[in-house]
Amino acid sequence: MRPSHPPMGWNSWDCFGTTVTEHELLANAEVMAARLLPSGWNTIVCDIQWYEPAAKAGGYNDNADLHLDSYGRPLPVPQRFPSATTINGTPTGFTHIAHSIHAKGLAFGVHLMRGIPRQAVTNNLPIAHSSHYAGDVADTTSTCPWNTDNYGVNPEHPGAQDWYDALIDQLASWGIDFLKIDDMLAPYHASEIELVHRAIARAEHRHNRTITLSLSPGTRVSLTRRDHLAAHATMWRISDDLWDRWEDITAQIDRLALWAPHQTPGAWADADMLPLGRIGVRAERGQPRNSALTITEQRTLMSAWTLAQSPLMMGGDLATSSDVTFELLTNSAVLEHYRQGIAAHCILAEGKTRVWLTPAHAPTRHVAVMNLDDTARTHIIDLDDIAAPHTTSATDVWTGRHYAVTTDTATHPYRHIAVTVPAHGVAHLALTSSH
Repeated sequence: MRPSHPPMGWNSWDCFGTTVTEHELLANAEVMAARLLPSGWNTIVCDIQWYEPAAKAGGYNDNADLHLDSYGRPLPVPQRFPSATTINGTPTGFTHIAHSIHAKGLAFGVHLMRGIPRQAVTNNLPIAHSSHYAGDVADTTSTCPWNTDNYGVNPEHPGAQDWYDALIDQLASWGIDFLKIDDMLAPYHASEIELVHRAIARAEHRHNRTITLSLSPGTRVSLTRRDHLAAHATMWRISDDLWDRWEDITAQIDRLALWAPHQTPGAWADADMLPLGRIGVRAERGQPRNSALTITEQRTLMSAWTLAQSPLMMGGDLATSSDVTFELLTNSAVLEHYRQGIAAHCILAEGKTRVWLTPAHAPTRHVAVMNLDDTARTHIIDLDDIAAPHTTSATDVWTGRHYAVTTDTATHPYRHIAVTVPAHGVAHLALTSSH
């Protein structure tokens, strides 16, 4: 059975880049369990290069010497993940960390690059449970433009499925619940997506667990791919990496407007991580900082992501983020709508104004007026225009402000609600109806 609403969790990328440690993963899990789990946040994801001994902030090492097992599969670097040991010749990998996170009522995920490590290909390592070798299945012409860890695989070679089966089976044996695979969508690698999908299904059956699949990055991914993505993944990115810049947020709001009508349970377009709280600690971009977005802009972001039913993956370090950030992440009115799994649609995009509306069958209807301009604007919400004629009042989910329905026969001779929206802000209203 597919989940009714998108995944909600934390990802290490925005704050720790390629260098996150076991201590930092578990510290964020501790805070999530204590402060966010009651609101539905339940997944901890270790992002890229947990297998790179010399990983650094601010970029990647070309042709890095990766920590692999004898079959070419990545292993956590013991210097950063000391619980990743070997018992009777078998690497324990993330087993201890996964167990610790599961004990808190949370799920655990990791990041992988598409394909097979170049190092395994150079050494022509055998593929576990297969008669094939890494050199047999690699496509050395299929490379990632921004990371040199892996080659793609030749999907026509029978050993390619063996590779993904062995790779994902090992992750499942460690207790992995969530898998983010990068370099899948730009360009679009349909055949490798299908190989991964089959490997996950086999691992789920063998280990009696469910694994969520996330694909990225979403550079220029179009709606023509939607059905294929929905059939093979749980979530997929719709842009490059998003950071704490207002121009990133406005562009993403319009991308979400395109994808929101196509969100369905278990298959969600992903607007990327939330660059909120304490980010950039050892990240790919920028210095250690609190999010450069203002609280007004952060509310607009949260309204857009939740109304459009984007997955919510917190990017800031939970252990050092402020109470203001947690207030954003635990707003009960916002999350109550989100957990209903009903996407709003953008019904008006005019100039710098965007108006979002939940459908009539939503238990509580929401309308949000987003002002992308640099100055405050007043907007009139015509209740007949949004098919909400029985609305008696409205409450802003962020400020708690109560709005009455009015009729001004001189200027607006119809039932309406007038909202003044600050620059870069949102008036996100929950409507109260007499019916």
